Amino acid sequence: MTREHVLEIVKRHLVDTIEELEGVDIEPSQSMKDLGANSLDIVEVVSLSMRELKVKIPRAELSGVGSIGELVELLYATVAAKERAAAG
Repeated sequence: MTREHVLEIVKRHLVDTIEELEGVDIEPSQSMKDLGANSLDIVEVVSLSMRELKVKIPRAELSGVGSIGELVELLYATVAAKERAAAG
C-alpha cells in the first residue's frame, strides 16, 4: 500500500460524499472544509476510508488532522503498522 493509493481512496470518498467536487483538482494541502465539507461529510469520508483500508484510528488522533495530506499520512502510517504486524 502506498501513500498515493491511500490519497486516491480518500479523494474518491470525498467526491462520492460531496458530488460538487467531481472533476475538481483536490490537493493534499487543502482541508476538507476548504472544499466545502461540513462536519458530517468529514466523518463520512474518514469512516469510509478507514473501512476500505480495514483500520481504526482513535478520535483523539483524528482531531489533530488539518489537511487531506495529514489524514493520508495518518491512514498510511496505520495501514503500514498493521501490515508490519501481520508480516511479523
